[in-house]
Amino acid sequence: MNFGFIGAGNMVSAIVKGMTRGTGSFAGENIFLTSKSVVSAKKLAEECGANVCQTSLEVIEHSDVVILGVKPNVLAAILPQLQQAFAKKNPLVVSIAAGKTLDYLRGYFPEKTGIVRVMPNINAKIGASTTGLCANEYVSGEEKQLVKDIFSTIGTVAEIEESQFSIFSVIGGASVAFAYLYMDALARAAVKAGMPKKQALQLTAETVLGSAKMVLEGGEAPWPLIDQVCSPGGTTIEGVTALQAGGFEATLVKAFDAVLAKDKGIGEKK
Repeated sequence: MNFGFIGAGNMVSAIVKGMTRGTGSFAGENIFLTSKSVVSAKKLAEECGANVCQTSLEVIEHSDVVILGVKPNVLAAILPQLQQAFAKKNPLVVSIAAGKTLDYLRGYFPEKTGIVRVMPNINAKIGASTTGLCANEYVSGEEKQLVKDIFSTIGTVAEIEESQFSIFSVIGGASVAFAYLYMDALARAAVKAGMPKKQALQLTAETVLGSAKMVLEGGEAPWPLIDQVCSPGGTTIEGVTALQAGGFEATLVKAFDAVLAKDKGIGEKK
């Protein structure tokens, strides 16, 4: 089975490297790549033993599964030119374009085309992505599992109801930046107090990693864990109440709502 990628940016690069060099689950010789200038596709193909194609039409011709790895605003520009090629080959279509729904995508493909919508995040670069997936009714169980196998090479995969996909876009996609922002702010506070930035950032990241593992593996929700850390009259409760007084939780909810609204707005654009 052959896999084609239209686009060869950072996310596609992470996926292809995960499939080949990272896990060795897929052979580079079965992967076909193209990009706008072909330069990035050629570089990625050389790194992973894959095939470089000059055009998207060539990718479709060689592929049983086609992954659309271009930005959401690019889809509407390129897909009309590819309709005949998709109709002739009839591959399984996978889209990683943010905000673009299955209903939006189906308008560009022949009737009964199997379409899978996937959202990985930047942590795919180290094989630690949290990826969401949903599919239309024309995708078989075997095809869905194949897509899960592809994206499992860059982290974990969760099947999400499409009605909740915009929510996933926030907590599985954008919130990565929130976590980075939190870690950087905490490390900068430590620098202000006198600790070297490199050490402060390492300690902060390790603490965030440990806290995440505690929630995932310890079987307790965050608030009971907060209560365990906050001793009566202690230091931690001072920090927690300061965060609450500063609107930490309310600000985070506002950030969530802002991303959610933007994601839904992208989905409504034709």
